[in-house]
Amino acid sequence: MEYPWTILFILISLALCIAVGLISAVIIEAYRRRFNHQHVEAPAIFEDPNSLKRVPCPSIFDPAEKYMSLIVPAFNEEYRLHGALEETINYLQQRAAKDKSYSYEVIIIDDGSVDGTKGVAFNFVRKYSVENVRVILLGRNHGKGEAIRKGMLHSRGELLLMLDADGATKITDLEKLENQIHAVVKKEASRDPSIRISDIPIAAFGSRAHLEEKALATRKWYRNFLMKGFHLVVLLTAGPGIRDTQCGFKMFTRSAGRKLFSNIRLKRWCFDVELVYLCKFFGIPMIEVSVNWSEIPGSKLSPRSILNMLWELALMSVGYRTRIWRIFNSASD
Repeated sequence: MEYPWTILFILISLALCIAVGLISAVIIEAYRRRFNHQHVEAPAIFEDPNSLKRVPCPSIFDPAEKYMSLIVPAFNEEYRLHGALEETINYLQQRAAKDKSYSYEVIIIDDGSVDGTKGVAFNFVRKYSVENVRVILLGRNHGKGEAIRKGMLHSRGELLLMLDADGATKITDLEKLENQIHAVVKKEASRDPSIRISDIPIAAFGSRAHLEEKALATRKWYRNFLMKGFHLVVLLTAGPGIRDTQCGFKMFTRSAGRKLFSNIRLKRWCFDVELVYLCKFFGIPMIEVSVNWSEIPGSKLSPRSILNMLWELALMSVGYRTRIWRIFNSASD
């Protein structure tokens, strides 16, 4: 009769060892990333394919030079990037033609692609000039979060929009986010007319939550199970406020971008959740706006990605709750 108890004791001991090991690994990795927001890596540069000059990127802490910056992370997007950029720049040119004060830039961050992504991006620089389209090369793959962070920190816009390279969200929907931000700014400007849109920290999150019911009916049961489980973990980690944290279509004022992207540490899929957490910490208003979205073939989300997301959420929870990760108000802190 002692054997079952012996086996149970061994199993419990093994489970405890695994749990202690995982917790220790999370704490050690969180501690290792405590200074990740400082960006001690080499300064970002963009390349002008016409002059072949390598030019240091501007900083988000400099005054704005454009009205809007569009940040496009790209990893092995040779076949999807061209169509998305063509649609995006056509839209931007049409707006600029109607409004001479409308200025923009598109920043493509090549996140270590090994296909023809770089060539596609540079073709757009040649066509539309380095003043309107810029390419930042990360050299090796860091992750979507790191690519967007790099683009945001070296943008020139009063408004900063992140969007995916696959064109899953209609570019015209940026006006929905833009209008919501302007509505908030208008209220503030009624008290102080000198306020500019870039001065007030605001975040607008594109959302597919209104499409969830239809998606539940068409997806496999295990994908729905994973999605619901992920939403629960996000709720426990970042709290309520945004129903769809993972939509890759988000807009920030320059002031919000400074606070958020000089602090963000997560480099891959879950940086969106960290943005929500940081918005709450800084008291930045978050607006969730329904956008049109369609699934584009070639998704890079995989079971490994889901495990990485859970790992990053654990890091974030431990990092902030233990205060290993300090939050800074400016680059000089």
